[in-house]
Amino acid sequence: MPDQLTIWRRVREQVPWREVVPPRLNPVTAVRDGFTAQAAAAEDHRRQSLLLTAYADVRQTEAAGDDLTPDLTARWNAMLRGIPVAPFRRHPAYAKNGRDRYGLDSGTPEQYESCLSEAADPAIPTAARAARAYLDIAFFHPYDDGNARLAGLVLHFVLLRGGIELDDVRPLLTIVRRADDPEGAAGLARLIHGTAAATHRRRLRSLETHHAAAAHRAVEPRPRRGHADPPSVR
Repeated sequence: MPDQLTIWRRVREQVPWREVVPPRLNPVTAVRDGFTAQAAAAEDHRRQSLLLTAYADVRQTEAAGDDLTPDLTARWNAMLRGIPVAPFRRHPAYAKNGRDRYGLDSGTPEQYESCLSEAADPAIPTAARAARAYLDIAFFHPYDDGNARLAGLVLHFVLLRGGIELDDVRPLLTIVRRADDPEGAAGLARLIHGTAAATHRRRLRSLETHHAAAAHRAVEPRPRRGHADPPSVR
């Protein structure tokens, strides 16, 4: 059975991360928090609550200026699962009913830490770094459970560190990704970049609508107080 982690580590080096999206994306403020909206739609209320609690910690940690490390991802994974501690897996992992295998050797935790550190590389556009970090979590599969949810949190941590909020994340988090697909990895970076640009446009339209409504209210004639209408003349 092919090792998805080995495949991903090879493909990861083939993707031209510096060129897949424009080099600079200005800070983006969203009208709504797309991650919160996506999480709130979950039918499992306990899972929803754990996810939102972990996401709040992601935002607080980013605001504090902390770097992305294995200790952080372990903390978020434990929060997602509602357990005290989430150690790095000790055995090969399997997913998709055993169809996908994620290998493990003595160097895997160190390689994982190295990949996480690259999420802060300023030479790589933010959208590309977020896509790469998301896929690192997916294919390192570092914990026994909760890796898909953790990947979404890490993606948002990297984006928030770059000053980018998204108002819609469903297309990013619901498409199945393949370890052996360099174009798909680049496509995820482009999708993130495009979603950020669309978020910015929707924010501008919302502001324009708000300003137009405020201007309309300001010029509306107001009824005069204390003066009755003159009687009509017949």
